[in-house]
Amino acid sequence: MGCAMSRLTKMITALVIMVMIFLPSAMAATVPSIDATRSQRIPLPGGSGRGPESVAFDGQGEGPYSGVSDGRVLKWNGDELGWTTYTYSPAYQTDKCKLAPLTPGTNRETLCGRPLGLQFHHKTGDLYVADAYKGLMRVGPGGGEATVLVDRVNDMPLRFTNGVDVDQITGQVYFTDSSMNYDRSQHESVTNTHDASGRLMMYDPKTEDVSVLQTGMAYPNGVAVSYDRTHLLVASTGPCKLLRHWISGSKAGTMEPFADLPGYPDNVRADKKGGYWVALHGEKNERPRGVDHLLAVRVGANGKIVEEMRGPKIVKPSEIMERPDGKLYIGTMDGPYVGVAKRN
Repeated sequence: MGCAMSRLTKMITALVIMVMIFLPSAMAATVPSIDATRSQRIPLPGGSGRGPESVAFDGQGEGPYSGVSDGRVLKWNGDELGWTTYTYSPAYQTDKCKLAPLTPGTNRETLCGRPLGLQFHHKTGDLYVADAYKGLMRVGPGGGEATVLVDRVNDMPLRFTNGVDVDQITGQVYFTDSSMNYDRSQHESVTNTHDASGRLMMYDPKTEDVSVLQTGMAYPNGVAVSYDRTHLLVASTGPCKLLRHWISGSKAGTMEPFADLPGYPDNVRADKKGGYWVALHGEKNERPRGVDHLLAVRVGANGKIVEEMRGPKIVKPSEIMERPDGKLYIGTMDGPYVGVAKRN
């Protein structure tokens, strides 16, 4: 009897261990998934460049607004009016910044700017633009030529301004400089050299002061203010991680790991439910074309993946913006359209 009980105990113990091992995989398989292959597209107008990297909506819910590779930020006005120019960097030259050939060796983005992260302060109607080459810019309601607010900090130029978000209560603007050594045209070198010279900063529009919140970061990309406004979530692209920087409470000024990701994150946007949508422009373990790929994940307030978006490898999402009506707007790194997906 004793031997039989011993064997039974061992069998139960082994079964429990197997359940503990395989349960996470089983749970992961049940995460809700959105099929991006069925998403609609809002095509960019011909001759306007590509890569609507970030997606923003103003305080009236109009948009989307998105920056493209010829240096402009465009506004979508519906099917009848389509896209119109909303803003551009100072001294922007339309004749040189369109898709006409440039002098060999000339970088169009250096000349014309490259808008990446976008975010409105809904109370004032100001649009903040993280331009990879020009720095942090702002344009007032109605658009027009933008003003450069920050292009260097502590006598060090912004080499690769990337993500931006706004605290809608205080108006404070948080933004990233992905590297102090490489610009956007050299973005692969930021990852390949394990560069860790990135910075997280805050601009206060009331005082016009800039504060460096964190230095020595590995490819800080998108940034998002948390739902409760106690911390920031920052995408660290090369290491495939989300980092949490506390801006209030007993941990204010400190940074800690928040989530390990299955791919290389770009922009991060709060989902208004306490979590975040994180666009992935590649998986850690890339698979062949023709196979369903992971394009984005929604991470809950506890750092766990609670939803995902899948689709073809050709899609390179840079941002997922969820709207109150449940539509998910998809920015892309080099595509000629803004995508619009819905939950199944």
